[in-house]
Amino acid sequence: MTDNCVLVTGGAGYIGSHVALALLESGGRVVVADNLVTGRRELVPDGAEFVEIDIADMDGMARLMRETGCRAIMHFAGSTVVPESVENPLKYYRNNTSASRNLLETALEQGVDKFIFSSTAAVYGNPDKLPVDESVALAPVSPYGKSKLMTENMLQDVATASDLRFIALRYFNVAGADPDGRSGQSTPNATHLIKAACEVACGARESVTIFGDDYDTPDGTGVRDFIHVSDLAQAHVAALDHLAEGGGSNVMNCGYGRGYSVKQVLDTLRNVSGGDFRIETGPRRPGDVGEIYAESKRIRDVLGWIPQYDDLEKIVASAYAWEQRMTA
Repeated sequence: MTDNCVLVTGGAGYIGSHVALALLESGGRVVVADNLVTGRRELVPDGAEFVEIDIADMDGMARLMRETGCRAIMHFAGSTVVPESVENPLKYYRNNTSASRNLLETALEQGVDKFIFSSTAAVYGNPDKLPVDESVALAPVSPYGKSKLMTENMLQDVATASDLRFIALRYFNVAGADPDGRSGQSTPNATHLIKAACEVACGARESVTIFGDDYDTPDGTGVRDFIHVSDLAQAHVAALDHLAEGGGSNVMNCGYGRGYSVKQVLDTLRNVSGGDFRIETGPRRPGDVGEIYAESKRIRDVLGWIPQYDDLEKIVASAYAWEQRMTA
């Protein structure tokens, strides 16, 4: 890694903790800032410095940046549940858009010039063509997607007006766990399909629900591009190296380029776990789209990103192994 100190906001969360592991493995100094509202202190890896702080605290964040000397930020802190964003949009505009705006202002004042942003495929809404690439019209259908797009827009404007350069990584469906068992998804009452299904398979909840079986897809259930969290973490390290070596700002999809349906995922978990579990069918959730998967040529070409876990069974197996540890 070519940047010495990286400030990771939300580094006690699912994705942030995996990225912190990858940064440490690449030889960097990692400072994690997290308010622990949804993050877990035990997920912060050994070797990372930890500060309990809310990123909206501009004075506190300014002091932290001065004391650590970090000139690169990876920003994961925020709220991420699509249906909740429909029910409580102002929470998402506060935690995602407003907090990111404050963080950006503080970063500029403290001389930060490299910024990696955790964005989302939700900025696309219901795309007209698949796979979806970064040039298509953006039409988010949920406040979650809109809140992330607003931050992307702020980054574009700030980069035009200053020396800051950024990479916004648009995640598709992140799943799985660290293959060595050091981190995994630990959010209580998680809504992510693979996490919820693994909890059911391990006896931690009663059933998993298919939200909508009447989509215009081969089996009627939603289709998503599932990406292993460890591959996503490596994409962040590559993005930081790109900026540290003088590369320009960019927006990139993070996905494998093909989709799997909800039923395919559940069938895979049955094979991995060797057992059956209770599945219910419910109505579509507000803000969900029927089918989406990525065109990932840009990230592969620009960053030289080569996924190592592009296999649904590997993703599901790692998530199931983590859940077995959590429920043991």
